[in-house]
Amino acid sequence: MDEDSRYEAVRSRDGRFDGAFFFAVGTTGIYCRPSCPAVTPKRRNVRFFPTAAAAQGAGFRACRRCRPDAVPGSAEWNVRADVVGRAMRLIADGVVDREGVAGLAARLGYSARQVQRQLTGELGSGPVALARAQRAHTARVLLQTTGLPVTEIAFAAGFASVRQFNDTVRAVYAATPSELRAAAPRGGRADRRTATPTAGIPLRLAHRGPYQPGPVFDLLEHEAVEGVEDVTGTPGARTYRRTLRLPYGIGITAVDEHPGTTRTGSGAHPGGWLDVRIHLTDLRDLTTAVQRLRRLLDLDADPYAVDERLGADTRLAPLVAARPGLRSPGTADPDELAVRALVGRDEAARLVQRYGKTLDAPCGTLTHLFPEPAALAGAEPEGTLGALTAALADGTVRLDPGADRDEAADALRGVPGLDARSIAGIRTRALGDPDVAPPGPDLPDSWRPWRSYALNHLRAAGELEYP
Repeated sequence: MDEDSRYEAVRSRDGRFDGAFFFAVGTTGIYCRPSCPAVTPKRRNVRFFPTAAAAQGAGFRACRRCRPDAVPGSAEWNVRADVVGRAMRLIADGVVDREGVAGLAARLGYSARQVQRQLTGELGSGPVALARAQRAHTARVLLQTTGLPVTEIAFAAGFASVRQFNDTVRAVYAATPSELRAAAPRGGRADRRTATPTAGIPLRLAHRGPYQPGPVFDLLEHEAVEGVEDVTGTPGARTYRRTLRLPYGIGITAVDEHPGTTRTGSGAHPGGWLDVRIHLTDLRDLTTAVQRLRRLLDLDADPYAVDERLGADTRLAPLVAARPGLRSPGTADPDELAVRALVGRDEAARLVQRYGKTLDAPCGTLTHLFPEPAALAGAEPEGTLGALTAALADGTVRLDPGADRDEAADALRGVPGLDARSIAGIRTRALGDPDVAPPGPDLPDSWRPWRSYALNHLRAAGELEYP
């Protein structure tokens, strides 16, 4: 999009572009999402930015009305396989907060200077600024949804000091942490009385455009591994829960199937949200837990781009019309997904009961964490399972958010006994590739670059079985 096209999106308050770009108003010093309901500024006063971090770096503050920091992430970062896309996925997963820019660069296989140059050149912000914007958002969420002391929130959000936390909050939101907490919506203030890391932090995970939760929850229920996951309730009102192994501790998450929706005054459908509650043993894991759920539920997808392409196909057009916004679910744990793609649900449940870490405080049917690859490689080293888990444990196969998809697929093909169908499933779900064609069904090139989504339409319509 050129700048005139972006301004037309702002003028029409088009929610389809929320998260794709941001606009800032020079006369007010505020930046917004395209669907902001405020009076449209004059064109000469508007500047455009590819990320919230770039707008913040230019000295603009987040709009209190449209809360641009809360929009879904740009769908571009999930689709792109280049260094910038991989870097953005790693930053979202909290790698810069945990390992610094040097750690990010090492995972990408570039020098820190090269990563800084590429991100700044394309996005207007380097990795530190991008991570800072994410920390500010996490801090706002904690301030407005929990009763935790401000000092604890500062370090939980990833700040190195309380002073840095205070300065960032003032710069991004033009308010002190106490003022930001007092400005929480009424419902947030009510939830804050009971929201703690162990009781659970209530969140709304935003998505762009229409969302079809039914097929996603059907798949999650079909695959649920006893001890690690469960799905309760009736279709349309189900809750999916699972355990998560996180960098600093353990998480238990619960996602409700029924979505919340919002609309702009112009009638455009900017999206909505899924209600989530996250229980953590260490609050520093909040950002990582949220991003892993977003990948699992494919919340950062661009359904408009997918539906436009697939809806032009004669075979898929009625399926797209019946289920606009159908997603391609990913995974909350790529290594776990790879093992499960190989062994299946029943064998995965056996591995959980035999080798999985037992929770100190089981939560209903959730009793274990899925076993780590190193534990499985040591316990059952024979066969394809042993070869796969050893490769995952020693890094021969990398499936983290920053992994190169082609290199990972090549490494998977080097695992003895791992068939092409399993590799395709791992590439689709663990690596988030939107354009995978597994062996078997005929998937024409006209469905590219969304063949993973096309397959889900066929499955949802009953024309293909779930793998």
